[in-house]
Amino acid sequence: MDSKAAISRTEHDEGAAFDSVPHQARGPLSGIRILEFSGLGPTPFACMALADMGADVLRVDRVGARSAAGGDEHYNYLNRSRPALAINLKLPEGLALARDLAARADVLVEGFRPGAMERLGLGPDPLCSLNARLIYARMTGWGQTGPLAQKAGHDINYLSLTGGLELIGPVDQPPPPPLNFAANFGGGGMVLVAGILAALVERATSGRGQVIDAAMIDGASLLMTQVFAWTRMGIWRPGRGGNLLDGSAYFYRCYETADRRYIAVGALEPQFHDQFIAGLGLDLADFGDHLSPHHWPARAERVATIIRQRSRDAWIAAFEGIDACVTPVLSPEEALHYPANVARGLHVGAADARQPAPAPRFERTPAAVRSEPAQAGEAGAALRLAEWGIAQDEIAALRGCGALVAG
Repeated sequence: MDSKAAISRTEHDEGAAFDSVPHQARGPLSGIRILEFSGLGPTPFACMALADMGADVLRVDRVGARSAAGGDEHYNYLNRSRPALAINLKLPEGLALARDLAARADVLVEGFRPGAMERLGLGPDPLCSLNARLIYARMTGWGQTGPLAQKAGHDINYLSLTGGLELIGPVDQPPPPPLNFAANFGGGGMVLVAGILAALVERATSGRGQVIDAAMIDGASLLMTQVFAWTRMGIWRPGRGGNLLDGSAYFYRCYETADRRYIAVGALEPQFHDQFIAGLGLDLADFGDHLSPHHWPARAERVATIIRQRSRDAWIAAFEGIDACVTPVLSPEEALHYPANVARGLHVGAADARQPAPAPRFERTPAAVRSEPAQAGEAGAALRLAEWGIAQDEIAALRGCGALVAG
């Protein structure tokens, strides 16, 4: 049995259909069934990534649920690659359907506060009793345990307690929120994906599922490992400023150009540093000992004065063909059309709905956007229920009593 079949729950799973995606285009997770209880941020992000990689993800929404952010949900790319259905979990028929689907799933993903699934009767104890192979993945901000477990929070809050937020931004200004990349999608969604994949590999040997407690505070703290190491190694100074990666170094920061745009400079190593200085027309003899923070403020001002004399694109043209780690700071719209991004295929989709392409890339079993973002009842949710083994008459009955919305 190959590794892909080994982590699939049944032979039927291995042959599950994925809409119109041809067999050769199925991703490495083809045959893995995931039941997703829809949430915010890292939960749909993780399930999007797993669905892009070929997992058969079935998203469960609440009946009548509305977007917290507003806007047209048909463009919510986090919901791509999988159908959605709405289950009324207040009805016994809806709860019975949720339990039945969990019994047929390889993985269940939920992102509610601790105890919410237990109050519905859908916690890990009863569902893992129904399905010993079930991997029950839980995504929260503060974790399932601890004094903050029941408190609300967002990316900025989780990152603030790791020590990471305090290190970001200019010394004379408050730390800026790094969008929601660090704790939400990095420490949350990506760590959740890694945990699910690891549990699937382990299950291939043990035959047993397990509960995953994925918390954004945990993942964001994990991302701080290098800073903690550098601190003990004497490489990182306490506080903000005077450190290699925090914008203090004149060779690792962004500079404003004449047209009020920016270039990003990452010339850390000596060979790249020297190319950068030469590209500016400066004398390398004036820029020795580049790793000493003592020199950074004065040199940064000198470099900034020169860079402000030309436009962003003029500087990028000047550094074309020079390996100095100099790139333009692009807007999201510019990123769609930047030649290197286009050549790499960094974005996919129709012209009016371009979106980031799946990652990583697989040689034999490519990831793909398997369907556009769907709302409850769209993208063949009823067909997918049938593929999961729910009988047509049962689907009709669930619709009739209001326990299910599935097109």
